[in-house]
Amino acid sequence: MALLSARVARARLTASAQATQKVRELKAAGVDVVSLTQGEPDFATPTHIIEAALAAARAGQTHYTPVDGTPELKAAIAEKFRRDNGIDCSAANISVGAGGKQVLFNALMATLDAGDEVLIPAPSWIAYADITLFCEGVPRWIATRPEDGFKLTPDALAQAITPRCKWLILNSPSNPTGAVYDRTELAALAAVLERHPSLHIISDDIYEHILYDGRVHASLAAVAPQLADRILTVNGASKAYAMTGWRLGYACGPVELIRAMARMQGQSTLNPSSVSQAAALAALTGPQDIVRQRCTELQARRDALMPRLRAIPGLVPSEPHGAFYVYVGCAGWLGKTTPKGRVLATDADVIDHLLESGVAVPGGAGYGMSPYLRVSFATSMATIEEACVRIARAGAGLA
Repeated sequence: MALLSARVARARLTASAQATQKVRELKAAGVDVVSLTQGEPDFATPTHIIEAALAAARAGQTHYTPVDGTPELKAAIAEKFRRDNGIDCSAANISVGAGGKQVLFNALMATLDAGDEVLIPAPSWIAYADITLFCEGVPRWIATRPEDGFKLTPDALAQAITPRCKWLILNSPSNPTGAVYDRTELAALAAVLERHPSLHIISDDIYEHILYDGRVHASLAAVAPQLADRILTVNGASKAYAMTGWRLGYACGPVELIRAMARMQGQSTLNPSSVSQAAALAALTGPQDIVRQRCTELQARRDALMPRLRAIPGLVPSEPHGAFYVYVGCAGWLGKTTPKGRVLATDADVIDHLLESGVAVPGGAGYGMSPYLRVSFATSMATIEEACVRIARAGAGLA
């Protein structure tokens, strides 16, 4: 009898995780590789957050907590949603998990039956589709267009909805494109959603504080309060506070869903780390200046990266308005031949060619739209500059 279940085949590593792992292996073997794969800020967790975690550990906060978050943290998260997002909620509407990904996993596990459909604008973080498949749901990609800023339009949404659709997942700012929906665009999507009362919405706001050029974040639940009982707003400490390793995510949603998510979590990890919860409490209630300062630094990196990418023949970068990625069209390199005689037929081939040239990036196929590359600028200016030199050299070597 075979040991492994069928669901194992549905549990895959994301494109960025695969690319990052490949970089680790190459560097361990002594290969000179510059990585633009990372989906996390390269900044350190702010000192006051670390100090709060140390104080909590020394005070004995190292035991089990309520399964989906301490009362103190839930209260702080509810206040954060009111303060930052204009979402009125209470502790009963809050779920805390071991990272935003677990929160998403809990929600889909609690709601999807075999054959239920989840609408996902493409390109998007591949975990949305992978978790859907793991839960026996059916991911349905909705293609977006570069001329629309890679944003879902009301017409495209309306055409994609079927009676089997249970969820729509929206991510703003977006991974991998950096697309940002404003209030008007969200209101237009909400008008479509109002006509389909059985369709629920996950609003993934994890990059909400990483915005450029004076943009202001808009949350769907605040723009369309009439849909609040159908919206799960997901967020976390990872991106804004450089706390990816602390594994602390949270969400606001209808009480029935939040309770069901707690039951899912109770059968997997139980509570998130008690020390991480203390750290998140300090992050949400402490000074926010460092978040704004780091966003300014990220914008400077974006502004240094964009002209360098635009100058490389055959590549077409789309300027991000949030997050820390550039989605780069590489169709201009397809059909060309590398110095080793290999014809570039797909973005996977382009990735391999770049890797041989000493640069690692994930490809668009892993985000549901090819031929593209996702270039992360959550790294030092020196790394960005060296990577661009290598990418330009890789392009110049094509025939």
